[in-house]
Amino acid sequence: MATRDFTYDIFVIGGGINGAGIARDAAGRGYSVGLAEKDDLASGTSSASTKLIHGGLRYLEHYEFRLVREALQEREVLWAMAPHIIWPLRFVLPHHAGLRPAWLLRLGLFLYDHIGGRRKLPATRTIDLSGDRAGAPLKPGYRRAFEYSDCWVQDSRLVVLNARDAARRGATVRTRTACIRAERRDGGWRLWLRDEDTGETIEETARLVVNAGGPWVDRILAVVARLNARGHVRLVQGSHIVVPRLYDGPQCYIFQNADNRIVFAIPYERDFTLIGTTDRDFTGDPDDVAISAEERAYLCAAASEYFAAPITAGDVVWTYSGVRPLYDDGTSKAQDATRDYVIETNGDAQGGALVSIFGGKITTYRRLAEAALAEIEPILGARGPAWTRGATLPGGDFPTDGYDRLCAEYRSAHPGLPETLIARLVRNYGTDTAEILGSATDVADLGTHFGADLYEREVRFLMREEWARTAADIVWRRSKLGLVIRDEAVKRLDQWMAAERAALKTAG
Repeated sequence: MATRDFTYDIFVIGGGINGAGIARDAAGRGYSVGLAEKDDLASGTSSASTKLIHGGLRYLEHYEFRLVREALQEREVLWAMAPHIIWPLRFVLPHHAGLRPAWLLRLGLFLYDHIGGRRKLPATRTIDLSGDRAGAPLKPGYRRAFEYSDCWVQDSRLVVLNARDAARRGATVRTRTACIRAERRDGGWRLWLRDEDTGETIEETARLVVNAGGPWVDRILAVVARLNARGHVRLVQGSHIVVPRLYDGPQCYIFQNADNRIVFAIPYERDFTLIGTTDRDFTGDPDDVAISAEERAYLCAAASEYFAAPITAGDVVWTYSGVRPLYDDGTSKAQDATRDYVIETNGDAQGGALVSIFGGKITTYRRLAEAALAEIEPILGARGPAWTRGATLPGGDFPTDGYDRLCAEYRSAHPGLPETLIARLVRNYGTDTAEILGSATDVADLGTHFGADLYEREVRFLMREEWARTAADIVWRRSKLGLVIRDEAVKRLDQWMAAERAALKTAG
């Protein structure tokens, strides 16, 4: 098989943030790229994060200065790329006597402010909780706190937008398509893919394969590629709980615990508070990960240590869990395992190379993609230059301070639509909101109503542009409307989408 006969230069296995980010970067440089994800995009670890673009303040304690610096540098880069789904937050860190001393916190936050090239985000300040509104929800014993900046991200939408941009630049993206076998052949790879909806087997060829399987990275090496490669992944479970909103105000909290871990409490989807995360080793099937009763109790107790009103298991309205595929660096505790990424290459240009991704953070996914391309270029030959820094993601072509102005523009253009609907659409889709709304003058123009503020025009956009096939894709990954939409409405949405897919297949 001659080089010119390969279907793709690069084939990416895995549709999480690392796989989508690498596919986008590679396609933008001129490589032909294919990507296969066995489920929906961001259906694993990448939709189970704490939703933060952050440097990782506690990683400074483990002397991971390079990782923290790189992550801090990326905060404002990513914010500028996608200001609709990424925005600044202020975090309040109450001082707890007997845990980390105040001088250590001040030192850490000084480094946090100064090693990452912060430009737009506000600096750290000390606050008196007895007189500041941030102290109102807390127990009266907490007097002093430190307030600093990080950013929020709609994590699963970040994955989808990277996949959309990759496709826009020529990549082929297949969801619900498992890579079941990969063999080196004729100086490259032959891959067998299975459509999980139809059972159909598809064969593809590629010069190089990227293994971005996340928690399944070792399985892809051993079972799919059948390589005798030592596994390097350490699976760590992280769980979160969601409760009705605990306090007014936009601030987030970062709480220290006696076990030396930290827990966040963050305003979530207007009416809720997100609390997480846990860290414990995981030995099961990542497809079946779920919060344990122990984790639920741990998060309730950790938050109740600080909030004046206790949180109980009965307050929890939703939970989610993910398995972090951390690089196994031999540490004894799950919370001490490095969050840095490692890229390993098996093979070469003559025999077919496989590049595997271990570890990583959502915050550093773009830099990870650049590092992966630095490994790939000597094998396949360089094409275009690095380009993703400063290149906006779909819908993100407006200034970082332009969200309110964009909402006002759409409210003016569509005065008959609810302001809350427009605000949510702009938060999800940015300037793509115009395509969803079209010339609608009232909600009747948006088509079938599926519950909450979800209408047919948005659903059709997600099916056409973002690979949505089921109701869960829409209400849990493309949005979090599952928190407010009724179960019977979700069933009706699933039925409607199935009928639409069937009609399109018949017409096609």
